[in-house]
Amino acid sequence: MTVEAVRDAVADAGLSVSDVDGIINFNTGDSAGSQQVAHGIGNDDIGWAVDVMGGGNVVAQVVSTAAAAIVTKQCEVAVVYRTLGSGTRYGRIKSTPQVGGQLQFGAPHGYLVPPQWFAMWARRHQHTYGSTAEDLGAIAVTQRTHALANPHAIAQTPMSIDDYMNARYVFDPFRVPDCCYEVDGSVALVLTTEARAKDLPHKPIQIVGQGDSFGFGGNVDEFDDLTCMYSRDAAKRLWSKTGLKAQDMDVALMYDCFTYTVMATFEDFGFCGKGEVGDFFREGRATYGGDVVVNPHGGLLSEGYLHGLNHHYEAVLQLRGDAGPRQVADAKLALVTAGAGPYGSSLVYGSES
Repeated sequence: MTVEAVRDAVADAGLSVSDVDGIINFNTGDSAGSQQVAHGIGNDDIGWAVDVMGGGNVVAQVVSTAAAAIVTKQCEVAVVYRTLGSGTRYGRIKSTPQVGGQLQFGAPHGYLVPPQWFAMWARRHQHTYGSTAEDLGAIAVTQRTHALANPHAIAQTPMSIDDYMNARYVFDPFRVPDCCYEVDGSVALVLTTEARAKDLPHKPIQIVGQGDSFGFGGNVDEFDDLTCMYSRDAAKRLWSKTGLKAQDMDVALMYDCFTYTVMATFEDFGFCGKGEVGDFFREGRATYGGDVVVNPHGGLLSEGYLHGLNHHYEAVLQLRGDAGPRQVADAKLALVTAGAGPYGSSLVYGSES
């Protein structure tokens, strides 16, 4: 899957695999390595190959690391990829007598996986701000509606708020549609110099700025405020660096391993106030004709869980004007976020015209 995605991305860029001299990916021990993939595409002369251990929290960092390698002339054409396959599912705890670190305290109680942790976060938000299951459902329903126009989306069945409310629970308050679809798939992006990009067939898309937050060193549910996420701090850095604000964005690709991730980060980045996300989505402000289009591809909730790099793929399509029936009119700026809880990253992409 990775080799196919990389070859397709390179061809789409108007390049050949021999032009690639840098390759980077992120994984959690569940993917082919950069050197293996370079060999697989038929290029054994890669000068810069990096494997980053991490999940959705590092996506924007990996993309910007590739950009930095180009700026510092470590390579000129870099491929970024993420692949997930059936061999391993993220978040699965294997049967083993050795569970170390913080997990050893949750393990005896069966408290081990991300949907359990973030169900706790969602409950805290409900207690503090009065958010409801219907508010989470408004996010899931909006994104499912968007996915219907995306041939890549795994979820192609329309969903109403009644369908959502009647879905079975996974971990209260999360129902099945609150949780992302785990899939087999791969996504790849190509980065190169601005000078070279101008001679290639597609309109170049630029990285406008980045904002991350990785200062917290504790366990995921020991964060000081479970009604916020890393985005509380990353947003300040991003908007300060770029001079932009949420209301300048045409598209918002919000990391959505769970609906609550969208809720908390959407608030933190300043699209609306705390406790207002449900109304924002119900009023049509998060879709076409509204204030901003959120996850026009359906996101991880309905397109599929490729650990957030598919959000970057969608951002590029939208800003190039190549998103077909789900195209956001006159899209010039796209926010892309990734991560959940205390750790995450964000980028703004821009199009010159």
